[in-house]
Amino acid sequence: MTRFKTTLGISITVLALLATTAFTFLARAAQAPKKIRVLLVTGDDVSVHPWPVVSKAIKDMLAASGRFEVRVCEDPGVLESAASLARYDLVFLDFYNASTPTLTLSPAAKENLLNFVSGGKGFALCHLSSASFKEWPEFRQLCGRCWVMGTSGHGPRGVFKARIAQKDHPITQGLEDFEADDELYAKLQGDAPINVLVEADSDFSKKTEPLVFTLEYGKGRVFHETFGHDGKALENPTVQKLTQRGCEWAATGKVQ
Repeated sequence: MTRFKTTLGISITVLALLATTAFTFLARAAQAPKKIRVLLVTGDDVSVHPWPVVSKAIKDMLAASGRFEVRVCEDPGVLESAASLARYDLVFLDFYNASTPTLTLSPAAKENLLNFVSGGKGFALCHLSSASFKEWPEFRQLCGRCWVMGTSGHGPRGVFKARIAQKDHPITQGLEDFEADDELYAKLQGDAPINVLVEADSDFSKKTEPLVFTLEYGKGRVFHETFGHDGKALENPTVQKLTQRGCEWAATGKVQ
């Protein structure tokens, strides 16, 4: 009888410990911030831009922050499904239709993307992505500034000084000027109001050029960075921090 009572007591204690552990786990899970769902659209670019490497680097740096859940799609046709887009908080475009220059989005895909952002969600893009879909004027407004073939350009890829132009923005707060190893994009075109966060002096244009900027689009937000020539360019810790914060801001309107 004593052995039975002892065994029963031990069992009750174990069950109590398990119940406490389970309750603690569930409580912490409930308190944990919901991950930001990102649709990373990629699949094409000019030959000097290794998009498989760049898209993997973007996915990895976002996942490393612990704030994002990233799905990669190598077909911009995914934008044709409004129901699919509704699952996400942010669309990140790492894509330029280089091998299929006549490729464009369907009318439904264009409408879905614009509605996605203007309805209150986020859009992010990097490097040459703004040159995509050149026949679509509203895409230029969405990007804020766009690369235009024959007008935009850059000097030789190399190390240059990037300056934090606005230090009190949630994306740049606490960051210092840094050296980037990339192409310094210049003469991007567009007249939409933008909020410049990072800039640099270009030997190509002889002007100060915006490298990272944001803009509002309807109820949504856009984060546009010109970094991302290759994997090495994205190894820079400040570029990674800018990308993580920029995507969080575009998706939620704030940076935690």
